[in-house]
Amino acid sequence: MGVEDMSKRQLDDVDTRILEHLSRDARVSNREIAEDLSLAEGTVRGRIKRLQADKVIKIMAIADVRVLTQHEHPMMAYIGVHAELASLHQTARKIADLDFVRFAATMLGRYDILAISFVASAEELIEHVNDEILALPGVKHVDTKLAIKSLKYDYRWGRIVE
Repeated sequence: MGVEDMSKRQLDDVDTRILEHLSRDARVSNREIAEDLSLAEGTVRGRIKRLQADKVIKIMAIADVRVLTQHEHPMMAYIGVHAELASLHQTARKIADLDFVRFAATMLGRYDILAISFVASAEELIEHVNDEILALPGVKHVDTKLAIKSLKYDYRWGRIVE
């Protein structure tokens, strides 16, 4: 199925209900899902295989950000970068390659590049920005925002990959 076909594909109620089970615990057995939804186990297995083949889902482990960052109370940091337009894509790639950056994208609007990271403190964010981002060629200015209290972070929403 091509990208055009996949974008037209609609998930039906059964697919959606299977996805709800998998988003809570991807290790749940096909038999458990089938019993709960009053379906045959083979139906569930086939639906999951099709969803994977169509690249609608990818079953994977999601690590706890506290373990990944080695911070007990990590804060999400938003790093808006103004860059020289002639080297925008190279600068964005260098920012995306930084170890502490968890998300990076080129943007339309206030910033040319947006990076997201998790930090333990404002001091750590300042070090990253001053020592690593501002040191990159093509970076003109950096604006930071620090989330001090997360109200909602739904890790099940999805993972954006290149």
